[in-house]
Amino acid sequence: MNQKELDTYLDKYAKLIVETGVNVRKNHTVVLRIAVDQVVLARKIVKEAYQHGAKQVILQWSDDLIQREFFLHADEECLTTIPEYKVDEMNDWVEKGASRISIISSNPDALKGIDSDRIATYQSAMGKASTTMMEATQSNKVSWLVAAAAGSEWAAKVFPELASSEEQVMALWDQIFKTTRIYDKDPVQSWTDHDALLTKKAQELNEAQFDALHYTAPGTDLIVGLPKNHVWSGASSLNSRGEKFMPNMPTEEVFTAPDCRRVDGTIVSTKPLSYAGTTISGMSFTFKDGLITEFSAEQGEEVLGKLLATDEGAKKLGEVALVPDPSPISQSGVTFYNTLFDENASNHLAVGQAYAFCVENGTEMSYTELQEAGLNRSTTHVDFMVGSNQMNIDGIKSDGTRVPVFRNGDWA
Repeated sequence: MNQKELDTYLDKYAKLIVETGVNVRKNHTVVLRIAVDQVVLARKIVKEAYQHGAKQVILQWSDDLIQREFFLHADEECLTTIPEYKVDEMNDWVEKGASRISIISSNPDALKGIDSDRIATYQSAMGKASTTMMEATQSNKVSWLVAAAAGSEWAAKVFPELASSEEQVMALWDQIFKTTRIYDKDPVQSWTDHDALLTKKAQELNEAQFDALHYTAPGTDLIVGLPKNHVWSGASSLNSRGEKFMPNMPTEEVFTAPDCRRVDGTIVSTKPLSYAGTTISGMSFTFKDGLITEFSAEQGEEVLGKLLATDEGAKKLGEVALVPDPSPISQSGVTFYNTLFDENASNHLAVGQAYAFCVENGTEMSYTELQEAGLNRSTTHVDFMVGSNQMNIDGIKSDGTRVPVFRNGDWA
């Protein structure tokens, strides 16, 4: 792929992000968060959003190096106290029903070596400050999308065997375009078809209404209870205005919320997790009555411990997602060190907040009602990958009957 071809594909990518990702329409407000080295894509997304009728596009730049300097040197007060104007800004976005686009391209090890206490302190403060926005997002009151761009440091981590930075970046763009169907003649139609397939699988699971799922694999023997009237979702979601959007691009998962009070057993991770600028790998978790009672990691254990100490809900599950091992991302053989991609190569779970729409009428429930339904409440939500071609999953019905759901990493 040469530079001219890349520019053409970025045009198609920007159109897909705006039209299918967050479904921009007349008078919508759009918030775009993107890294400073992705200015070409940023300009294309902004232009495309206005062409689709956006009332305003609010741009937020991010920079790994500046963020690192902040964590290294900022005063302690800046880590514990989020300015009120930032809280007001986020609440204003929610009031306006703003669509949020997050384009991730960070170096997975951008914050490696930084005191994990400082990072955890800031993330806890930011989590509390953004509670209103997080709740609106996780109940699908607003449209939101997480997509990716090829950053040079990230590309070097994924493709260290390639000779130059340019080759690495082009290789990563190639994977991004493959997994988001940009190479298809009509990516928008391809996503419509893909959404229909995942929706069909979610409907089958909704009809089954299993009481629990039983995961078995080397190092794994875990039973995850499911709430009464739980709802499985596929690729797309609907916001409070009834507009369809795609929370993740790429996506290969169907997912729901577990009953966070009924999780028992042990499970091990199968892919690295990039979290808080650190790579965490070789994780193992033991659950009893929904709570993580033991955990370990071969790399990044201290950072994992800080994550699980965020609040009480961080020690419980908030999502269960099924992804067949033959999925395109898994079969690519590439480890992306990025949850957006790696979670779509593998069955995964998440600690922290559950999505309110994963139980019938959940978006209309109060905080307490969601808790009573078994949906975890937290200020964090972090996925970790557990699937492999050796994983089996049984659905357990309320009468104890078992139904094969996954065998050897694929739909049974």
